[in-house]
Amino acid sequence: MTFDWSAVGHFMPMFWKGVVVTLQALVLGSLIAFALGLVWALAQRSSLKAVRWPVMVITEFVRNTPLLVQLFFLFYVMPEWGITLSALATGVIGLGLHYSTYTAEVYRAGIDGVPAGQWEAAIALSLPRRRTWTAVILPQAIRRVAPALGNYVIAMLKDSPMLFAIGVLEMLGEARQFSSQTFQTVEPYTVVGVAFLLIAYPASLLLRALERRLVR
Repeated sequence: MTFDWSAVGHFMPMFWKGVVVTLQALVLGSLIAFALGLVWALAQRSSLKAVRWPVMVITEFVRNTPLLVQLFFLFYVMPEWGITLSALATGVIGLGLHYSTYTAEVYRAGIDGVPAGQWEAAIALSLPRRRTWTAVILPQAIRRVAPALGNYVIAMLKDSPMLFAIGVLEMLGEARQFSSQTFQTVEPYTVVGVAFLLIAYPASLLLRALERRLVR
């Protein structure tokens, strides 16, 4: 068996389309995960049980069910209830919702790690509750957990091939389609594997650098 470089050349236009779709899903999914995760984390600290308990049930349920099952549910079951989205939109929402339950725990750990003296100082200064959160607590908490949040971005990148199950042609999806059309498997899958490595490894190095910087 020889590696056919001409097949790589034929695959590259499809590959770049897949890269664009993968990055779209990753960026938009990350934004949803970060924003919704913060909402979950703050809701779990609510003094109202009517807010706290439903959020805890939802996040535990989502965190303990497979992402693939959630994607199938959003794409195939929700239309039965009148909610129909494109495959890419469904994938973005699925990724964001799934990982928001993990980022919620990261935020929670960051908030719990803020020294008690910071809370006491805010009370002593008679800062409003919203001002205490936005100016004192959250900036310190997010700074502590930024590297951990970045790790989940890399995890989302590695889970993005699951979107092919609902028809999203990301990098691996394009490779599968090319393989089914040409019966050449080694070349497209090799290109995609190298691409994931070239994206994920530099990102991990940046996260380590960020972590060292924040420690200092």
